Parts: sequence; C-alpha cells; structure tokens
Amino acid sequence: MRRSLSIVVAALAGMAIATMFDVGPWVSAQQRQNGGGARFAAVPSEKGGQDIFGAYEVVADWPKDLTTLPGHQGWTFGAGQSVFAESPNRVFVLQRGELPNIPRPAAIRPGPSLVFPIGRLPWRDATIASPPGNGGTGQLAETAMEAWAKAGNKMGVDARWEHCILVFDAQGNLVEAWTQWDTMLQRPHFVAISPYDPQKHVWIVDDHKHAIFKMTHDGKEIVQTIGTYGEPGNDEQHFNRPTFMDWFPDGSFVVADGYNGTRVVKFDREGKYVTSWGQRGENGKDTRPSYFNNVHGVAVDPKTRRVFVNDRGNKRVQVFDENGTFLDQWSMGRDPSDIHLFHIFSDGYLWAADRGTNRMLKYDLNGNFMYSWGTWGDFPGGMWGVHGFAVDQEGNVYVAEVDNGGVQKYRPRRGANPAMMIGKPIRVAWK
Repeated sequence: MRRSLSIVVAALAGMAIATMFDVGPWVSAQQRQNGGGARFAAVPSEKGGQDIFGAYEVVADWPKDLTTLPGHQGWTFGAGQSVFAESPNRVFVLQRGELPNIPRPAAIRPGPSLVFPIGRLPWRDATIASPPGNGGTGQLAETAMEAWAKAGNKMGVDARWEHCILVFDAQGNLVEAWTQWDTMLQRPHFVAISPYDPQKHVWIVDDHKHAIFKMTHDGKEIVQTIGTYGEPGNDEQHFNRPTFMDWFPDGSFVVADGYNGTRVVKFDREGKYVTSWGQRGENGKDTRPSYFNNVHGVAVDPKTRRVFVNDRGNKRVQVFDENGTFLDQWSMGRDPSDIHLFHIFSDGYLWAADRGTNRMLKYDLNGNFMYSWGTWGDFPGGMWGVHGFAVDQEGNVYVAEVDNGGVQKYRPRRGANPAMMIGKPIRVAWK
C-alpha cells in the first residue's frame, strides 16, 4: 500500500513539474524507455551541451563595430544603455558615446599570486569609462561630467560624445544615426515605441537631463518634451533622473522616476500629468508598500492594467493598480541580485535582466520563478551589465550592456522549447 501511494505521489509530482515547465511534449518515448525521464534542456533533442545561452545562440559580429565606419577606425561602442526592436530590420540602440578601440593589455604581475587582467574575465568597465561615468543612485546629474573629467578623462581622447542614438538592420549594418541630438543628450537611458501608437513616435528618456523626448518616427523632430530639461524636481513638471516608461492600451503611460526620485508618475495619452505615488524608503531594507529606493524599471500588464515597479534598491517588485493602490510584492533575490529592468511580453510573463548574476529571469505575474539563462563574460554571448533588452517579431533577443559596452543579438535555437524563450513583443496599432 505504501509503495503504491509513493508511486502515485511521484507520478503526480512529475506531472506538476512537467506542467510548470511545459516540458511534457518534449519528453520523447525513447527517453522514457531508456529511463531518462523528463529533460529540462532548452533543446531536449540535443546531445551534449549545457544551455549556456538557454534557448538561444549568439549572432556573431552583430552589429558591425563602429570601427568599420569612415573616420571611426580607432573607436568602438560605449556603454550600451537601451535597445528596442521595432522590427528585425530596424533596431534602436542607445549608448553613451564612443570609447577607444584598444586591445586587451598584456598581463602584468604586481606581486605574488597576482596577475592583471585576469584571463577570461572582462578588463574594461564601459559604464565607468563612458561619460558621464557610473551615475548611480544619489549622484547629482548636474556635476557628473565634472566628476568624469576630474577622474582624468579627456573628451576626444578617452571618449567621444558621438552616435548616442543608432539604428541597425538585421545584418548589423548601421542604417540610421541620429547624431543631430547628441549635444542635447547627457545620459540617454531608455528608448521605445508605444505598441498602441499608429504613428510610431520614438521616446527617449535622458535621466541626467531629467527629461523625456517624444520624437517623430524618423527622428527629425521633437514633438513633445515631458519634464523640465536640466532641472530636477518631483512635481507635475519635473523628474529627478527618470529611468523607464511603459504604456497602457489606451495610450496613457507611467514613468519610473527614478534614480534620485522615489515615485511612479502617470500621464494620459497626451502627456498630461494624472497622478503619482511613492516615497523614499530605507535603502536595502524597506518592505513597506509604496516606499522606493532607485525606481529602475516599470512594466504594465495590458490585460489587468497592473503596474509592476522595480524597487531596485530594496531588491523587490511592487505591484499596483493603475491608480497607485498597492496590490502585491515579492523579492527578486538576495545579493548579488541587482535587477535593472523588466518587461511583460505577449507570453504573459515578467522577464527581468539581472546585472548582478548576468542572467535573464522569467517569473509569472504572481512572482513565481520559472526559468533563467545567461552567463558572465566579454566573449560573444557573455553578458556583463545588461541595462536594456528587447525582442523582435521573429523571436530574436537583443541586450544592451553598460559594462561590456554595446549591444548583442541572440536568435532562437532550432527545436528550442518555447517555454524557455522570451515571448514575442506586444504589437497592437502597428506591426
């Protein structure tokens, strides 16, 4: 009797696991016959391997390096701030200028058992090297460039403030360069197009200028500026280093405000202030609802209009209704976890980028952890400092990295389990 009960319990547990990970159809009859049981590999039919990049493979040499451009032979990508795929053939990238394209330095041995740089590990941190420097929570945007210069950096030698807004095609060719806006920007942080806007305006958030710019689809004109350019604050006309934004299906939107601000701000579809919520918490410790430290991400569930807020300083997600009423919260993990942003795609899950573990994380909308993939490194496919990510209509994934610099593209592996892949983008008013 006990043995029969144990078999039943084990069978039910196996069914539950298969259901949770959607692996049922991926367990072959041969695997069952051989006693292998359920496989949790991203590509169950593959022999060997270890799912370093999950259900994806990196697309080598995408995009083509800036060194291939005339006059840029000595320069490469700066800190990769954000990426947005309008389509596989029009991918927007934000970066903080350009960095010298210098080779990895030869190893030095300053003392017993010490060798720098360490083999297989990155040796240059692009986010510190790129102007205006690291720019973490509490840093005054108004003095950031002064601090970058005082650290011994010189513009034109250690960095160039060029090509902050780039657009690449599917082959990685640079097809558009919105250099006309370079001098206006100081720390471009986020780029996106609302899926509910048939005119496909391009939105740029600059956290050091405390402003959000709504541009025409071709980038030739700014049609609206929200926030007061270069002036921090926390009222209806000001931000204090805003970071991200997301839209409701009716075109209204919310802004994460931000590095120094401690609130979420809601606007109607015309960009008129509606409401805001949140106040400063006890950084690293707070569990109280609506208290924030470093509001570094926001995502809207289009089905329920719930607002998911990345309370980065307190390593948690807080969930609200569209008017700011607290609904739920959950932890994103202890150190070294450092969630930078998250999105809700058409699959109905919340996907997050963790700069601390260099992994992409999948949660359901109740906070249950489902899956993760990714690894640290400066080799093709390795991640360091994912600060923005996007997916296109073909399922290709793009990551922008502040520490490695630049952006990378991953394509789905043949035969990959869809449950381990990031969902397709939400597209309503345009394809």
